[in-house]
Amino acid sequence: MTTTATQLQTIARLWPALDDALGDRTQHAWPPPSLRGYLDALSRHDASEAAALRALERNPEQLGARPVPINLAIVDTMHKVEAALHETATQIAAANQLGAHTSHPHRWSFTGRPPGAAWTALWLSARASGVFWPGRALSEPQERHLGHVAAEALNRVESALDLADGCRELTSTHACACGGTIELRGGAGAAPRARCKGCGAYWTENGVIAA
Repeated sequence: MTTTATQLQTIARLWPALDDALGDRTQHAWPPPSLRGYLDALSRHDASEAAALRALERNPEQLGARPVPINLAIVDTMHKVEAALHETATQIAAANQLGAHTSHPHRWSFTGRPPGAAWTALWLSARASGVFWPGRALSEPQERHLGHVAAEALNRVESALDLADGCRELTSTHACACGGTIELRGGAGAAPRARCKGCGAYWTENGVIAA
């Protein structure tokens, strides 16, 4: 089985977890909230700026202040991944699908309601694996394009579910006391951690453990 096929099958396997996460309004963006809160304490906002931010949070006219019943980040991920998979499948079928075998179960339909993202991912996985269908095998350019789409889609899904390994450098707003850049790592089930690239100070969710 190719890497692309495996990635597409993983998307199909993880898709129900995205459905489950729709009702979770907790934001899974990087850096993780608990470590972000600790690092925010390093910022140089003065008391008046903090008070102004709190006032905005309490202002009912502030955009986004009202509770949202679903996790918009998950909705955005699902929409983008599903659209990319459907577009790719439609392009492949339009170019490669043959007119015969109209009742074949692997035939892509251009009419009616589009299939779900999980089914589409499995259909594309079959094309990447060379499973027989009423159409020609993928060309090398098609294989490369599908590989790119699959990798990007899986990255979005894993990031949304906090399954991906993340690494990010903070801006100067959250610089270390020495002035150095702080690098954050975490995700994929690992505890979040941060390190100053200047002095080597090391943080976990419990605070500074080395300096």
